[in-house]
Amino acid sequence: MTTEGNAALVRRLEGSTRATLLELLFDVVFVAALALTSTLLTEEHTWSGIAKVLLMLTAIWWTWSLTATTTEFYDPQRRPIQAILMIAMVGSVGMAVALPMVTIGHLLLFVVSYVGTHLIRCIILVAALHRQGHRTARERATRFLFWFTVSGVFWVSGALSDRPNWGLWTIAITIDLVASAARYPTPRLGQVPIAQYKRITGHLGERYQQFVILALGDIVLLPTLQVSRGKLDSLRVTALLCASITMLLLWQIYAYRASELLQAAESHAGRPARLAPYTHLVLLTGVVATAASFELVVRHPTGTTPARWLMLIIGGPALFVLGRVLFALLVSWVVPWRRVAWQLTPLLVLPWAGGWPPLLVAAVVALALAGHIFVPARDRETRPGLETKQTDDG
Repeated sequence: MTTEGNAALVRRLEGSTRATLLELLFDVVFVAALALTSTLLTEEHTWSGIAKVLLMLTAIWWTWSLTATTTEFYDPQRRPIQAILMIAMVGSVGMAVALPMVTIGHLLLFVVSYVGTHLIRCIILVAALHRQGHRTARERATRFLFWFTVSGVFWVSGALSDRPNWGLWTIAITIDLVASAARYPTPRLGQVPIAQYKRITGHLGERYQQFVILALGDIVLLPTLQVSRGKLDSLRVTALLCASITMLLLWQIYAYRASELLQAAESHAGRPARLAPYTHLVLLTGVVATAASFELVVRHPTGTTPARWLMLIIGGPALFVLGRVLFALLVSWVVPWRRVAWQLTPLLVLPWAGGWPPLLVAAVVALALAGHIFVPARDRETRPGLETKQTDDG
């Protein structure tokens, strides 16, 4: 691990865009937290319970996203940034440990892990950049510190009773999301200048790609654990095979021209860089829901399919595709209607799917994903530089 003190903390545009080994370890820790979130989804039997799990998922994702953005603007080979990555890893472990018990106890552990990670990151940056005399970067970090202090008040207040105050936590995560979208407007400092969002390299795109690919592995990991712990029969193995096929199909949907989209995004006024956390939140919610659905399908491949299971089995892949479509739309202003149309086909069987076995419903969704990929079409696709072309595949 190369470290050279605090010198040149701000990343050079001509520097390497490769992720460091510490960043990859950071990703693995967060993917483990996502897997636990999927398991929690399978245990929730109410819509409000599902909404609470999704709120915690948003907090976990927001921690990863902002930390990844930190390594885009600041050199991850420097000691302060390495310290930030390590603190974020510890914070993700704290959030993961608190997740199963968050409605009973461990409230402060979850909140301290989340709020503490963001505040400590900002404090380290402000202090290091002040020593270097880097005024512009210091002001950027100060804006982040201000808004995470504001939302932190609501996070902590919501954890001071015996049960979490989900209303206050909803306000807190909303502040975090809206402040970022508004470019952190701060008294006396104003908003983060839009020009700073244009200063991105291929590193950020690579980080998003790596995390999504790792997260997709949860779709196979969770049902594999179910199969290994229970009776080995043909239906459970078939369900595991369906999970593997679905994972590969979603990978193909995400990976198709992903590098070109991200390369084009680098020169597109910073809009995709600012909005990628939101589009990828939709996408990763789809991954978590899909992983949860296959854990259920492997557990009970036969019988009828409850409405909650239908939402996970059909809605998970649909959310993944929606997140991918939204990101492509931000770059090219082109809606790939074929992607959307194929994901609507499982909805056609929704009136009858409740009476079908869960494995059959999952197979129908996999067929829709396969049609999405393998049926030829002449969609416009994005090239670097935001050009468009006609293609016979898509």
